[in-house]
Amino acid sequence: MAKYLIVNADDFGLTEGVTRGILEGHRHGIITSTTAMVNLSGLERSRELARDTPALGIGLHINLTLGAPILPAVAVPSLVSEAGHFVRDRDRLGEAGSASEIRREIAAQAEHFEEVFGRRPTHVDTHYHMHRLPRVFALVLGLAVELGVPARALTPEMAGRIRARGLLSPDRAVGEVGPDTYWTAERLRGFIQTMEEGVTELICHPGHVDAALSISSYCAQRAGELLALTDPEVRAALAAAGVNLIGYQGLAAAAGDHA
Repeated sequence: MAKYLIVNADDFGLTEGVTRGILEGHRHGIITSTTAMVNLSGLERSRELARDTPALGIGLHINLTLGAPILPAVAVPSLVSEAGHFVRDRDRLGEAGSASEIRREIAAQAEHFEEVFGRRPTHVDTHYHMHRLPRVFALVLGLAVELGVPARALTPEMAGRIRARGLLSPDRAVGEVGPDTYWTAERLRGFIQTMEEGVTELICHPGHVDAALSISSYCAQRAGELLALTDPEVRAALAAAGVNLIGYQGLAAAAGDHA
């Protein structure tokens, strides 16, 4: 059975520096896919920067924990603070967030994506992996079904549930963030050597550090990931291991190959 790897850079549109870093990682490295945060400012600018990278798949990075919602704050009161911004607390949202409000907001984010990019996203995932929470996962999966697009599977069990709804999904996802750069060149090469068969999504967070990135808890580490993702030795390791780089657009062919 073949080995396929989707390298997805989260947080497209978080800041212009992050967007530029993701695009550089696609042009000169192994990034094949990204997901856009559509509720933050500068989305149209990010779209323009991406115009010369048509092979880069762009999905929807559903965001319920940073910035203001697409809908008016009064329409989603359980999701926002008194200031009208999302509360950066995943567990609070899972317990206190109204399911109907979450459903309406994620649908509005999907609609805004289509308005800006002129097409549907290649796939959907969530900022802070919010769809690890069972209620949020059910709502995100429902949206993916409505859009007819794949969804990120953080576990094999999630992959099974996604496929049971008639959608495509990678078999698994790997990647984290922390106080240090997660994806170093050494860690990437080690991961490649032990990759499982089937389709794996590698979640990464590269970017150039700019002043606006102070809104993120993962800052300088992004520059380290970008260096690793553009390291020629990492690409050589993929070739040596017989790993096929694909985007979410290649899932159907890959699924047929290892069905």
